Amino acid sequence: MDTKFVTSVLGKYIKAPLYRLYEKRLARESENWTKPEHVGIILDGNRRYAKSLGLSNIIIGHEQGSDKLFEVLDWCTEFNIRVISIWIFSLDNFSRGKEEVDAILALIERKAKEYTHDNDDVHKKQVRVRYIGKLDLLPQGLREAIGEMESATKKYGKQFLNVAVAYGGREEITNACKSFLSEQKKLGLELDEIIQSLEPEKLDPYLYTSGHPDPDLIIRTGGEVRLSGFLLWQSVYSEYYFCNTHWPQFRKVDFLRSLRSYHLRKRRFGR
Repeated sequence: MDTKFVTSVLGKYIKAPLYRLYEKRLARESENWTKPEHVGIILDGNRRYAKSLGLSNIIIGHEQGSDKLFEVLDWCTEFNIRVISIWIFSLDNFSRGKEEVDAILALIERKAKEYTHDNDDVHKKQVRVRYIGKLDLLPQGLREAIGEMESATKKYGKQFLNVAVAYGGREEITNACKSFLSEQKKLGLELDEIIQSLEPEKLDPYLYTSGHPDPDLIIRTGGEVRLSGFLLWQSVYSEYYFCNTHWPQFRKVDFLRSLRSYHLRKRRFGR
């Protein structure tokens, strides 16, 4: 058996009781916290997690990361967070090795099907799921699974989950601008008129997250301290929380720390 894996498991069980006590304390304190309505999460660190344990197949890290999502959605429900946006696959990720890309996209397809048919929580909690990104770049089987998932949850409205796949922030803004210009052209407006009428809020209906509030808090796991363009337009006034923990190891205590950090910040919205 792999030594790194055994050490990691032993360390987890030794520290677990202490973290449970700490988690309970934070949970009690959280009753008086101001909480975000919309949380964005950059799910980072799956590959590094797998490598740190010496796992033979990197895709195991992605699989364990996909399982973690179910837990985090439960936490969001517990703390009355109504909108969650997660980034699971970027446009840049297409540049990785074909074997890994194919395996990740197959995993996303499998999870979409599970959400639709085998996950009662999604339906009991009435979670509306929407996939955002350049979905036309995805394999047909995955696009079909996404369409089925969105169709099965389209009437729900208690909680909203945006899943960013084949997503890039610059591309989202570019797409919004193109859609706006195309719509104005259909109305018969001249270029000068379109330019004069263009204000930031005019692009809101054409963004992938249209209809949802901008994210109040964005969490990035995996130890990287950068934005990478996630919800680039919408996050202008978001609060950020960077967590060193790799996504598959993300704990409820880490989530509570992010909520505490949000509560302690004074949001000025540029004022």
